[in-house]
Amino acid sequence: MLKRLLYAALLAIAVVIAAVAWNTWRLTSRQIAVTPAAPLALERDAVAGRLAGALKFRTISDAASGDVNAEEFERMQAYLAQAFPRMHAALKREMIGHSMLFTWQGSDAQAKPVMWLAHQDVVPVAPGTEANWQQPPFDGVVKDGFVWGRGSWDDKGSLVAQMEAVEYLLASGYQPRATIYFGFGADEEVGGRRGAVEIARLLKSRGVQLDYVLDEGMLVTEGIMAGVSKPVALIGVAEKGYASVNLEVTTAPGHSSMPPHNTAIGMMSAALTDLEHKQMPAELSGVARDAFDIIAPEMQGMNRVALSNLWLFGPLVKKQLEQAAGTNAMLRTTTALTVVHAGNKDNVLPGRADAVVNFRIRPGDTVGGVMEHVKQAVNNDAVRAALDVGASDPSRISPIESAQYALINRTIREVFSDAAVAPGIVIGATDSRHYKDVSEHVYRFSPVRAGPDDLPRFHGTNERIGIDNYLEAVRFYVQLARNGK
Repeated sequence: MLKRLLYAALLAIAVVIAAVAWNTWRLTSRQIAVTPAAPLALERDAVAGRLAGALKFRTISDAASGDVNAEEFERMQAYLAQAFPRMHAALKREMIGHSMLFTWQGSDAQAKPVMWLAHQDVVPVAPGTEANWQQPPFDGVVKDGFVWGRGSWDDKGSLVAQMEAVEYLLASGYQPRATIYFGFGADEEVGGRRGAVEIARLLKSRGVQLDYVLDEGMLVTEGIMAGVSKPVALIGVAEKGYASVNLEVTTAPGHSSMPPHNTAIGMMSAALTDLEHKQMPAELSGVARDAFDIIAPEMQGMNRVALSNLWLFGPLVKKQLEQAAGTNAMLRTTTALTVVHAGNKDNVLPGRADAVVNFRIRPGDTVGGVMEHVKQAVNNDAVRAALDVGASDPSRISPIESAQYALINRTIREVFSDAAVAPGIVIGATDSRHYKDVSEHVYRFSPVRAGPDDLPRFHGTNERIGIDNYLEAVRFYVQLARNGK
């Protein structure tokens, strides 16, 4: 009997090992084969200089008013008109507040138009960090092979690269078959309500339906994804939703010499601790699962084995991914404690404590689900929770089995020929979420390379882009236009 059980156990182990080996071996690359695009005759210094010129303007947006820094937006727009004369002469430009909508008329009136997005506004420099910049953030300096300045990555780099591409193509006599719209918002960093929302509403009122929308988003990552030696270019097929929840506790104020058992600060601290420790569930499914299925054949060693056999190693892989902030954000709705206010004197018990908790909502969860989670996790009626303005559910997931995704995929592979391409989820918010009524195919990809040292520069100190990296971005937009024939 014992021998039969041992034999059965060994047989089961052998079957599992064989299945794991077979799945790993048979999994072949899903990267499309392409011929790399030919280099473009771009004037390196002039191209870099035009981007640097756009970085000199402090186009910082403000949620309360569209007129803040209006003169800076107007000055930059005048600069762009001077720097890209062919585009401004050949394309129709419409102003929606300080946002711009350009129309490049296609040769085929029956072809469905497309839309490229970028934004003019930038975030401010954190007070007190100015001295930490190697080059002043609004000087637009070209030095040591980089273009330095706020907005060089987010997102004037994309905006000016698109203009460079149009200028280059117009100089060669090119006209797109399908009309290309360019939506350059002026308030993306504060929600896009005056820019992208109004541009999308205008297009909808005109009956425009777009073949695809391409906005800023995911990157060509280098040395970031463990187990993959080659660059990985991620196309954002969805973006997470957004919800900030205001928490409030009120009690009777008092003297610190006679504290009650439950204080406002104590109850708020307990609520925040509960929310941080009781996270919403992580799931290795949907877009995240699609991404790892496509990336698995590009991996080596045990990473390839594990991702090729998620039926067996799924729980272990999920636990490992949860350990790093970047991959954890792919799997779950994240909880971030961002603001706390309470008290103003060391010997006075405050009668009120306030906090803000920010949630980035993964596809599959909802704003309503977040509010229910807060209620259950805190489980204290003394802590009142209210949804802040500006909350939004996750975007619709755009299909990866589509001609539109294939077009972007192929263009990436032609320009970044050393990179593997896979879908992904954008963990921030972009203008593209406002275009859901005018297109079923909304994608988010920034054609720039980024390594581990680059990621903190987004909205951080010493934002810069390599000149060669930026030239690749221009090549990408030229190639994307040409591939749209």
